[in-house]
Amino acid sequence: MTAAQADLQIDRPRVADGAALWRIARDSKVLDLNSSYSYLLWCRDFAATSAVARAESGEAIGFVTGYVRPDRPRTLLVWQVAVDEAYRGRGLAACLLDGLVARTVAEQALTTVETTITPGNTASERLFTSFAERHGARLEREVLFDSVLFPDGPHDPEVLYRIGPLPDSR
Repeated sequence: MTAAQADLQIDRPRVADGAALWRIARDSKVLDLNSSYSYLLWCRDFAATSAVARAESGEAIGFVTGYVRPDRPRTLLVWQVAVDEAYRGRGLAACLLDGLVARTVAEQALTTVETTITPGNTASERLFTSFAERHGARLEREVLFDSVLFPDGPHDPEVLYRIGPLPDSR
């Protein structure tokens, strides 16, 4: 953890954080932006499998959202990771991901992390590749949804990154 990260608090999101998460996602210009309503629901219904980073003021400045897959209850699917532009380049996304996974492994006995990444999103590719390396876990990649499955026109395929088994779950 860097000195810049030591000043930050990482915890579960609250409903009041929904607007900030929506803004951070919107301003990322990389993430698919969900409705503001969905971020409010996410903060209410999936707080146990999500995390926010807060500045000293308490303002949310980064987040990772996820959920436990219903058909694979030992797998955390990471939905979105984003950091406010003013706080990027400090390793905050990695800190958020590490913190969330450590918490959910301890609370829910998870063994695997999954995420999907659009080809060319090098920041996400690096984040999850380095996560696997840091934790000594295997990383597998496969196309989850081919571009022809998307009904709203041309879309890049979504590549599934599966990381596991997680070291604390063995």
